[in-house]
Amino acid sequence: MEKITMLGTGAAMVTTCYNTCFTISDESGEHLLVDGGGGNGILRQLKAAEIAIGQIHNAFISHNHTDHILGMIWVIRYIAQEINKGRYEGNFTIYGHKKSTDTLRTIATLLLQPKQSKLLDDRIVFCEIEHESRKNVLGREMEFFNIWSKKELQHGFVMTLKNGKKLAFLGDEPYNTQNESIIKGSDIIMQEAYCLHSEVDKYNPYPKSHGTVLDSCRNAKELGAKMTILFHTEGRTPMEERKKRYTEEGKTIYDGELIVPDDLEVIEL
Repeated sequence: MEKITMLGTGAAMVTTCYNTCFTISDESGEHLLVDGGGGNGILRQLKAAEIAIGQIHNAFISHNHTDHILGMIWVIRYIAQEINKGRYEGNFTIYGHKKSTDTLRTIATLLLQPKQSKLLDDRIVFCEIEHESRKNVLGREMEFFNIWSKKELQHGFVMTLKNGKKLAFLGDEPYNTQNESIIKGSDIIMQEAYCLHSEVDKYNPYPKSHGTVLDSCRNAKELGAKMTILFHTEGRTPMEERKKRYTEEGKTIYDGELIVPDDLEVIEL
């Protein structure tokens, strides 16, 4: 059974949950890591989810914001350490736009020990993608796309799962209709929902290039998605309240399967 493990579900400045990142995996035991969150909390989350670093050989970095890219440095460090101890088999491949892969390489070179950084572009490999690039990752076809952010170059992807379903990850900004031809027809859409629409005045998402639960559910409905997963939320609403309140608002407009996951929640695909 293919599944998503939400390692984190929060936006940049959250303190009660971890920043948004997740894995996609199946019964083979291998995992694709999508973003890394903002720090070494990624290692704690992976441990709590019982995902071994040795089972991660592929990762995707969506963009250069601190709450997505810095955790990947800790994953690189951990894997480099394991390689040097002879405890990691194969290579670790990170997919991302050149801007992000160059940033990761630079930070890792500056901060890691020479015996770790020497593994960059050797056992720790960077694979550059662009808008409409296609790659086969873990036996699944992935098409990457520019989300056309006004803040920072960022990419999402559409993945064809082994069960035939299409999964679209839209990044951490609202859906842009320029990508309709790529995303439409996806069975599952993962998208940000910074806050409730009823609390727009409280959280002011639009100047931050974020949207609301209703915005995202409207997108899912118009795109025909059977399931939508909402994440990258504000951190002031307790998780035990967030799931209930966000679901109630979203279901007023969307009649598909609506998931508002907690950190470490597993979603079967």
